[in-house]
Amino acid sequence: MYTRFKKHLINELSEITNDGLYKDERIIVSPQDAEVTLDTGQKVINFCANNYLGLSNDDKLVESAKESLDSHGYGMSSVRFICGTTDVHKALEQKIAQFFGTEDTILYAACFDANGGAFEPLLTAEDAIISDELNHASIIDGVRLCKAARYRYKSADMADLEEQLKKAQDQRFRIIVTDGVFSMDGNVAPMDKIVDLANKYDAMVMVDECHSAGVVGKTGKGVTELFDIMGDVEMITGTLGKAFGGAIGGFTTGKKEIIEMLRQRSRPYLFSNSIPPLIAAAGLKMFEMMTETNELQDKLQSNIEYFNSEIKKAGFDIKPTESAIVAVMLYDAKLSKEFAARLLDEGIYVIGFSYPVVPKEQARIRVQLSAAHQKEHIDKAVAAFTKIGKELKVID
Repeated sequence: MYTRFKKHLINELSEITNDGLYKDERIIVSPQDAEVTLDTGQKVINFCANNYLGLSNDDKLVESAKESLDSHGYGMSSVRFICGTTDVHKALEQKIAQFFGTEDTILYAACFDANGGAFEPLLTAEDAIISDELNHASIIDGVRLCKAARYRYKSADMADLEEQLKKAQDQRFRIIVTDGVFSMDGNVAPMDKIVDLANKYDAMVMVDECHSAGVVGKTGKGVTELFDIMGDVEMITGTLGKAFGGAIGGFTTGKKEIIEMLRQRSRPYLFSNSIPPLIAAAGLKMFEMMTETNELQDKLQSNIEYFNSEIKKAGFDIKPTESAIVAVMLYDAKLSKEFAARLLDEGIYVIGFSYPVVPKEQARIRVQLSAAHQKEHIDKAVAAFTKIGKELKVID
Protein backbone atom coordinates (compact mmCIF):
# COMPACT_ATOMS: atom_id res chain seq x y z
CA MET A 1 0.00 0.00 0.00
CA TYR A 2 2.72 2.50 0.92
CA THR A 3 4.40 2.13 -2.48
CA ARG A 4 1.33 3.59 -4.17
CA PHE A 5 0.77 6.13 -1.39
CA LYS A 6 4.40 7.26 -1.63
CA LYS A 7 3.98 7.90 -5.36
CA HIS A 8 0.83 9.90 -4.63
CA LEU A 9 2.66 12.04 -2.04
CA ILE A 10 5.60 12.65 -4.39
CA ASN A 11 3.21 13.85 -7.09
CA GLU A 12 1.40 16.13 -4.63
CA LEU A 13 4.68 17.58 -3.36
CA SER A 14 5.85 18.17 -6.93
CA GLU A 15 2.67 20.10 -7.68
CA ILE A 16 3.14 22.20 -4.54
CA THR A 17 6.71 22.97 -5.61
CA ASN A 18 5.77 23.77 -9.22
CA ASP A 19 3.02 26.12 -8.04
CA GLY A 20 5.55 28.03 -5.94
CA LEU A 21 3.80 27.00 -2.74
CA TYR A 22 6.48 24.80 -1.15
CA LYS A 23 7.40 26.04 2.31
CA ASP A 24 11.11 25.90 3.12
CA GLU A 25 12.36 26.25 6.68
CA ARG A 26 15.30 28.47 7.54
CA ILE A 27 17.38 27.51 10.56
CA ILE A 28 18.21 30.10 13.24
CA VAL A 29 21.19 29.45 15.52
CA SER A 30 20.86 32.52 17.77
CA PRO A 31 18.24 33.79 20.22
CA GLN A 32 15.13 35.31 18.67
CA ASP A 33 15.62 39.07 18.38
CA ALA A 34 15.47 41.98 15.94
CA GLU A 35 18.63 40.50 14.40
CA VAL A 36 19.21 36.75 14.15
CA THR A 37 21.93 34.47 12.81
CA LEU A 38 21.15 31.66 10.37
CA ASP A 39 22.96 28.33 10.17
CA THR A 40 24.68 29.68 7.06
CA GLY A 41 26.37 32.26 9.27
CA GLN A 42 24.39 35.09 7.71
CA LYS A 43 23.13 37.77 10.12
CA VAL A 44 19.74 39.14 9.11
CA ILE A 45 17.11 41.54 10.43
CA ASN A 46 14.02 39.58 11.39
CA PHE A 47 10.72 41.04 10.16
CA CYS A 48 8.62 37.87 10.32
CA ALA A 49 8.49 36.92 14.01
CA ASN A 50 5.49 37.43 16.26
CA ASN A 51 7.93 39.03 18.71
CA TYR A 52 5.85 42.21 18.83
CA LEU A 53 7.17 43.59 22.12
CA GLY A 54 10.70 42.27 21.64
CA LEU A 55 10.47 40.06 24.74
CA SER A 56 11.53 36.72 23.28
CA ASN A 57 15.06 37.11 24.64
CA ASP A 58 14.39 39.63 27.38
CA ASP A 59 16.86 39.37 30.26
CA LYS A 60 14.17 39.59 32.95
CA LEU A 61 12.12 36.78 31.42
CA VAL A 62 15.19 34.60 30.95
CA GLU A 63 16.18 35.15 34.58
CA SER A 64 12.66 34.32 35.80
CA ALA A 65 12.72 31.09 33.81
CA LYS A 66 16.14 30.17 35.25
CA GLU A 67 14.96 30.82 38.80
CA SER A 68 11.91 28.63 38.19
CA LEU A 69 14.14 25.79 36.97
CA ASP A 70 15.84 25.85 40.36
CA SER A 71 12.62 26.11 42.38
CA HIS A 72 10.15 24.02 40.32
CA GLY A 73 12.25 21.88 38.00
CA TYR A 74 11.98 21.34 34.26
CA GLY A 75 8.68 19.62 33.42
CA MET A 76 5.47 18.47 35.08
CA SER A 77 5.07 15.01 33.48
CA SER A 78 1.35 15.26 34.07
CA VAL A 79 -1.90 16.86 33.08
CA ARG A 80 -3.37 19.52 35.34
CA PHE A 81 -6.03 17.53 37.21
CA ILE A 82 -3.69 14.69 38.18
CA CYS A 83 -0.46 16.25 39.46
CA GLY A 84 0.31 18.94 36.91
CA THR A 85 -0.77 22.08 38.75
CA THR A 86 1.71 24.29 40.60
CA ASP A 87 1.34 27.55 42.46
CA VAL A 88 3.00 29.25 39.47
CA HIS A 89 0.29 28.00 37.06
CA LYS A 90 -2.47 29.29 39.33
CA ALA A 91 -0.74 32.64 39.84
CA LEU A 92 -0.38 33.10 36.08
CA GLU A 93 -4.04 32.30 35.49
CA GLN A 94 -5.05 34.92 38.05
CA LYS A 95 -2.66 37.47 36.55
CA ILE A 96 -4.07 36.94 33.04
CA ALA A 97 -7.62 37.43 34.34
CA GLN A 98 -6.58 40.65 36.08
CA PHE A 99 -4.87 41.92 32.94
CA PHE A 100 -7.88 41.37 30.69
CA GLY A 101 -10.49 42.31 33.29
CA THR A 102 -12.10 38.86 33.29
CA GLU A 103 -13.23 36.46 36.00
CA ASP A 104 -11.02 33.40 35.52
CA THR A 105 -8.43 31.82 33.19
CA ILE A 106 -7.44 28.34 32.05
CA LEU A 107 -3.99 27.59 30.58
CA TYR A 108 -3.33 25.37 27.57
CA ALA A 109 -0.18 24.12 25.86
CA ALA A 110 -0.92 26.48 22.96
CA CYS A 111 -3.72 28.74 21.77
CA PHE A 112 -4.37 26.20 19.01
CA ASP A 113 -5.47 23.92 21.86
CA ALA A 114 -7.43 26.70 23.55
CA ASN A 115 -9.42 27.33 20.37
CA GLY A 116 -9.66 23.64 19.50
CA GLY A 117 -11.07 22.85 22.92
CA ALA A 118 -13.36 25.84 23.32
CA PHE A 119 -16.62 24.82 21.67
CA GLU A 120 -17.29 21.10 22.09
CA PRO A 121 -17.46 21.22 25.92
CA LEU A 122 -19.93 24.12 25.90
CA LEU A 123 -22.28 23.70 22.94
CA THR A 124 -24.42 20.95 21.43
CA ALA A 125 -26.46 20.40 18.27
CA GLU A 126 -29.10 22.70 19.79
CA ASP A 127 -26.73 25.68 19.59
CA ALA A 128 -25.05 27.87 16.96
CA ILE A 129 -21.57 29.23 16.22
CA ILE A 130 -21.35 32.28 13.97
CA SER A 131 -17.76 32.56 12.73
CA ASP A 132 -15.83 35.13 10.68
CA GLU A 133 -14.75 33.57 7.37
CA LEU A 134 -11.09 34.57 7.92
CA ASN A 135 -10.77 33.18 11.44
CA HIS A 136 -7.59 31.31 12.33
CA ALA A 137 -7.30 27.63 11.42
CA SER A 138 -7.45 26.67 15.10
CA ILE A 139 -10.89 28.26 15.44
CA ILE A 140 -12.07 26.51 12.29
CA ASP A 141 -10.85 23.17 13.63
CA GLY A 142 -12.48 23.82 17.00
CA VAL A 143 -15.79 24.57 15.31
CA ARG A 144 -15.52 21.34 13.30
CA LEU A 145 -15.16 19.32 16.50
CA CYS A 146 -18.43 20.71 17.84
CA LYS A 147 -21.93 19.56 16.81
CA ALA A 148 -23.40 23.07 16.97
CA ALA A 149 -24.94 24.55 13.82
CA ARG A 150 -22.37 26.57 11.87
CA TYR A 151 -22.88 29.98 10.31
CA ARG A 152 -20.14 31.93 8.55
CA TYR A 153 -20.12 35.65 7.83
CA LYS A 154 -17.97 37.72 5.48
CA SER A 155 -14.92 39.00 7.29
CA ALA A 156 -15.66 42.03 9.48
CA ASP A 157 -18.91 42.55 7.54
CA MET A 158 -21.50 43.58 10.10
CA ALA A 159 -24.43 43.47 7.67
CA ASP A 160 -23.65 39.83 6.88
CA LEU A 161 -23.08 39.03 10.56
CA GLU A 162 -26.53 40.40 11.32
CA GLU A 163 -28.04 38.22 8.59
CA GLN A 164 -26.40 35.12 10.04
CA LEU A 165 -27.59 36.04 13.53
CA LYS A 166 -31.13 36.29 12.22
CA LYS A 167 -30.83 32.82 10.69
CA ALA A 168 -29.53 31.42 13.98
CA GLN A 169 -32.42 32.66 16.14
CA ASP A 170 -34.02 29.22 16.40
CA GLN A 171 -30.96 27.81 18.13
CA ARG A 172 -30.81 27.62 21.94
CA PHE A 173 -27.50 29.42 22.52
CA ARG A 174 -25.46 31.47 20.02
CA ILE A 175 -21.84 32.55 20.08
CA ILE A 176 -20.04 34.89 17.67
CA VAL A 177 -16.35 34.11 17.27
CA THR A 178 -13.71 36.28 15.61
CA ASP A 179 -10.01 37.00 15.51
CA GLY A 180 -9.16 40.29 17.19
CA VAL A 181 -6.47 41.04 14.61
CA PHE A 182 -6.53 39.00 11.41
CA SER A 183 -3.05 37.60 11.04
CA MET A 184 -2.71 37.79 7.26
CA ASP A 185 -4.12 41.30 6.68
CA GLY A 186 -3.42 43.01 10.01
CA ASN A 187 -6.88 44.56 10.28
CA VAL A 188 -8.81 44.74 13.55
CA ALA A 189 -12.28 43.24 13.99
CA PRO A 190 -14.94 45.90 14.77
CA MET A 191 -15.53 44.54 18.25
CA ASP A 192 -17.82 47.34 19.45
CA LYS A 193 -20.24 46.64 16.60
CA ILE A 194 -19.97 42.89 17.12
CA VAL A 195 -20.89 43.28 20.79
CA ASP A 196 -23.81 45.55 19.86
CA LEU A 197 -25.15 42.91 17.47
CA ALA A 198 -24.63 40.20 20.06
CA ASN A 199 -26.73 42.17 22.53
CA LYS A 200 -29.39 42.83 19.90
CA TYR A 201 -29.70 39.19 18.88
CA ASP A 202 -29.03 37.55 22.26
CA ALA A 203 -25.62 36.03 21.52
CA MET A 204 -22.32 35.60 23.32
CA VAL A 205 -18.93 36.68 21.94
CA MET A 206 -15.53 35.00 21.79
CA VAL A 207 -12.43 36.78 20.49
CA ASP A 208 -8.96 35.41 19.72
CA GLU A 209 -6.43 38.01 20.93
CA CYS A 210 -3.27 36.21 19.72
CA HIS A 211 -2.13 38.98 17.36
CA SER A 212 -3.80 41.86 19.21
CA ALA A 213 -2.93 41.40 22.89
CA GLY A 214 0.18 43.39 23.70
CA VAL A 215 -0.19 45.28 20.42
CA VAL A 216 -3.45 47.22 20.29
CA GLY A 217 -5.23 49.13 23.02
CA LYS A 218 -3.76 51.96 25.08
CA THR A 219 -1.93 49.57 27.42
CA GLY A 220 -1.77 46.52 25.15
CA LYS A 221 -4.81 44.75 26.52
CA GLY A 222 -6.08 44.07 23.03
CA VAL A 223 -9.26 44.78 21.13
CA THR A 224 -11.56 44.82 24.14
CA GLU A 225 -9.49 47.71 25.53
CA LEU A 226 -9.25 49.37 22.11
CA PHE A 227 -13.05 49.48 21.79
CA ASP A 228 -13.74 50.07 25.52
CA ILE A 229 -15.66 46.81 25.93
CA MET A 230 -13.56 45.09 28.60
CA GLY A 231 -15.81 42.71 30.50
CA ASP A 232 -18.43 42.64 27.74
CA VAL A 233 -16.98 39.59 25.96
CA GLU A 234 -17.69 36.15 27.40
CA MET A 235 -14.50 34.42 26.16
CA ILE A 236 -11.03 35.60 25.16
CA THR A 237 -8.35 33.24 23.88
CA GLY A 238 -4.71 34.16 23.55
CA THR A 239 -1.11 33.02 23.61
CA LEU A 240 2.13 33.52 25.47
CA GLY A 241 3.90 32.67 22.22
CA LYS A 242 3.72 36.04 20.46
CA ALA A 243 3.87 39.46 22.12
CA PHE A 244 3.85 37.90 25.60
CA GLY A 245 7.37 36.47 25.59
CA GLY A 246 7.31 34.36 22.45
CA ALA A 247 7.67 30.93 24.06
CA ILE A 248 4.62 28.66 24.13
CA GLY A 249 1.39 28.36 26.04
CA GLY A 250 -2.17 29.46 25.38
CA PHE A 251 -5.12 30.47 27.50
CA THR A 252 -8.84 31.08 27.60
CA THR A 253 -10.02 33.80 29.94
CA GLY A 254 -13.56 34.94 30.59
CA LYS A 255 -16.67 34.15 32.60
CA LYS A 256 -15.89 31.90 35.55
CA GLU A 257 -18.59 29.31 34.78
CA ILE A 258 -17.28 28.92 31.22
CA ILE A 259 -13.72 28.45 32.48
CA GLU A 260 -14.87 25.92 35.08
CA MET A 261 -16.68 23.87 32.43
CA LEU A 262 -13.57 23.93 30.24
CA ARG A 263 -11.55 22.57 33.17
CA GLN A 264 -13.99 19.68 33.41
CA ARG A 265 -14.48 18.82 29.75
CA SER A 266 -12.00 20.52 27.41
CA ARG A 267 -10.04 17.65 25.90
CA PRO A 268 -6.77 19.48 25.05
CA TYR A 269 -6.64 20.59 28.71
CA LEU A 270 -7.52 17.20 30.17
CA PHE A 271 -5.20 15.15 27.96
CA SER A 272 -2.12 17.37 27.47
CA ASN A 273 0.75 18.04 29.85
CA SER A 274 0.84 21.29 31.78
CA ILE A 275 3.08 23.99 30.38
CA PRO A 276 6.51 23.86 32.09
CA PRO A 277 6.74 25.96 35.27
CA LEU A 278 9.56 27.99 33.73
CA ILE A 279 7.16 29.20 30.99
CA ALA A 280 4.54 30.13 33.59
CA ALA A 281 7.13 31.95 35.70
CA ALA A 282 8.37 33.98 32.74
CA GLY A 283 4.76 34.74 31.86
CA LEU A 284 4.16 36.09 35.34
CA LYS A 285 7.18 38.36 35.02
CA MET A 286 6.00 39.57 31.62
CA PHE A 287 2.58 40.63 32.92
CA GLU A 288 4.26 42.42 35.84
CA MET A 289 6.44 44.33 33.38
CA MET A 290 3.44 45.29 31.23
CA THR A 291 1.58 46.78 34.17
CA GLU A 292 4.62 48.84 35.24
CA THR A 293 5.28 50.71 31.98
CA ASN A 294 3.89 51.32 28.51
CA GLU A 295 7.33 51.88 27.00
CA LEU A 296 7.35 48.80 24.76
CA GLN A 297 3.85 49.39 23.37
CA ASP A 298 4.72 53.01 22.62
CA LYS A 299 7.93 51.99 20.84
CA LEU A 300 6.05 49.39 18.80
CA GLN A 301 3.42 51.90 17.69
CA SER A 302 6.13 54.35 16.65
CA ASN A 303 7.82 51.64 14.56
CA ILE A 304 4.53 50.65 12.93
CA GLU A 305 3.72 54.22 11.92
CA TYR A 306 7.22 54.82 10.55
CA PHE A 307 7.37 51.63 8.47
CA ASN A 308 3.88 52.11 7.04
CA SER A 309 4.71 55.66 6.01
CA GLU A 310 8.02 54.75 4.39
CA ILE A 311 6.83 51.63 2.55
CA LYS A 312 3.89 53.57 1.08
CA LYS A 313 6.23 56.34 -0.06
CA ALA A 314 8.27 53.68 -1.87
CA GLY A 315 5.16 52.84 -3.92
CA PHE A 316 4.11 49.48 -2.50
CA ASP A 317 0.53 48.29 -2.24
CA ILE A 318 -0.25 47.38 1.37
CA LYS A 319 -3.40 46.20 3.08
CA PRO A 320 -5.05 48.62 5.51
CA THR A 321 -3.65 47.68 8.92
CA GLU A 322 -4.29 48.63 12.51
CA SER A 323 -1.71 46.32 14.03
CA ALA A 324 1.95 45.30 13.85
CA ILE A 325 1.22 43.23 10.74
CA VAL A 326 1.78 44.84 7.34
CA ALA A 327 0.79 42.87 4.24
CA VAL A 328 2.88 44.03 1.25
CA MET A 329 0.79 42.76 -1.65
CA LEU A 330 2.45 41.00 -4.60
CA TYR A 331 -0.52 38.78 -5.63
CA ASP A 332 1.59 36.16 -7.47
CA ALA A 333 2.76 33.14 -5.43
CA LYS A 334 6.04 32.54 -7.26
CA LEU A 335 6.83 36.24 -7.19
CA SER A 336 6.30 36.42 -3.43
CA LYS A 337 8.64 33.48 -2.87
CA GLU A 338 11.33 34.96 -5.12
CA PHE A 339 10.91 38.40 -3.54
CA ALA A 340 11.43 36.96 -0.05
CA ALA A 341 14.51 35.01 -1.19
CA ARG A 342 16.03 38.13 -2.76
CA LEU A 343 15.32 40.12 0.40
CA LEU A 344 17.17 37.51 2.45
CA ASP A 345 20.21 38.13 0.25
CA GLU A 346 19.90 41.78 1.32
CA GLY A 347 19.83 40.79 4.99
CA ILE A 348 16.05 41.10 5.48
CA TYR A 349 14.31 38.00 6.81
CA VAL A 350 10.67 37.84 5.67
CA ILE A 351 8.44 35.11 4.26
CA GLY A 352 6.24 35.08 1.18
CA PHE A 353 2.70 33.93 1.94
CA SER A 354 0.51 32.29 -0.68
CA TYR A 355 -2.32 29.77 -1.01
CA PRO A 356 -3.53 27.95 1.09
CA VAL A 357 -2.36 30.31 3.86
CA VAL A 358 -4.00 33.21 1.99
CA PRO A 359 -6.56 33.11 -0.85
CA LYS A 360 -5.34 32.37 -4.37
CA GLU A 361 -3.94 35.41 -6.20
CA GLN A 362 -3.53 37.21 -2.87
CA ALA A 363 0.14 36.35 -2.29
CA ARG A 364 2.12 38.78 -0.19
CA ILE A 365 5.11 39.48 2.00
CA ARG A 366 3.93 39.75 5.59
CA VAL A 367 6.08 42.22 7.53
CA GLN A 368 5.82 42.13 11.32
CA LEU A 369 7.13 45.03 13.34
CA SER A 370 8.62 44.72 16.81
CA ALA A 371 9.51 47.03 19.66
CA ALA A 372 12.99 45.52 19.31
CA HIS A 373 13.47 47.11 15.88
CA GLN A 374 15.46 50.32 15.68
CA LYS A 375 14.99 53.04 13.05
CA GLU A 376 18.06 51.83 11.15
CA HIS A 377 16.54 48.34 10.91
CA ILE A 378 13.40 49.76 9.33
CA ASP A 379 15.35 52.02 6.99
CA LYS A 380 17.40 49.05 5.78
CA ALA A 381 14.24 47.02 5.21
CA VAL A 382 12.54 49.76 3.19
CA ALA A 383 15.70 50.25 1.11
CA ALA A 384 15.88 46.52 0.38
CA PHE A 385 12.17 46.35 -0.51
CA THR A 386 12.64 49.29 -2.85
CA LYS A 387 15.70 47.78 -4.54
CA ILE A 388 14.12 44.35 -5.10
CA GLY A 389 10.75 45.90 -5.99
CA LYS A 390 12.35 47.83 -8.83
CA GLU A 391 14.41 44.85 -10.01
CA LEU A 392 11.31 42.65 -10.16
CA LYS A 393 9.20 45.48 -11.64
CA VAL A 394 6.78 45.55 -8.71
CA ILE A 395 7.27 49.31 -8.35
CA ASP A 396 8.61 51.96 -10.73
